[in-house]
Amino acid sequence: MDDAALTALAASPWLVPALFALVVGDAFLVVLPSETAVVALGALHATTGSPPLALVVATAAAGAVCGDLLCYVIGRRVGLERWRWQREGRVGTALRKVEGTVRRRTAVLVFTARYVPFARIAVNLAAGAGRVPLGRYLPLSLGAGLAWAGFNVAVGGMVGAALPDRPLLATAVSIPVAIALGLAIDAVARLADRRRAA
Repeated sequence: MDDAALTALAASPWLVPALFALVVGDAFLVVLPSETAVVALGALHATTGSPPLALVVATAAAGAVCGDLLCYVIGRRVGLERWRWQREGRVGTALRKVEGTVRRRTAVLVFTARYVPFARIAVNLAAGAGRVPLGRYLPLSLGAGLAWAGFNVAVGGMVGAALPDRPLLATAVSIPVAIALGLAIDAVARLADRRRAA
């Protein structure tokens, strides 16, 4: 792919629906690179002017809220014990950590978990299972989704601004930057958990 192809992709009418689907899917399948895609689109906008930033932020936030809400509904209807993946592995461990505190610390957990893949699934499932009122949960999810989308677009925009007129290079550089930031946030969250436990 060259700069011209990337510029054409940035203007594609399929880009926004694809981004929405990717972010919704990432609510369940943490291997989907939604953060990376949002960062890359921020870099692409900074170098080509497309896609529109407001549209990227709104679409990413809407996808995040829809995905989180689906997890919330599953938690509310199914609980936290029905399937094996809820009892074992990283999701099971995360569920046990947040299950008892999600009603007391809903805002903190929803906002911080938005940046930590397995924690995000656990918090949203636990919020539903713990019967956190939807009227309280939904505005928090919306705020967290908007903050997450804005942060990732801004990171991509900074990379793109550093590499003007080079959309392919800016997009390529933004991907490892997004991955490194994600790993750093995950490490900080784990360290904070360990300190709270101690």
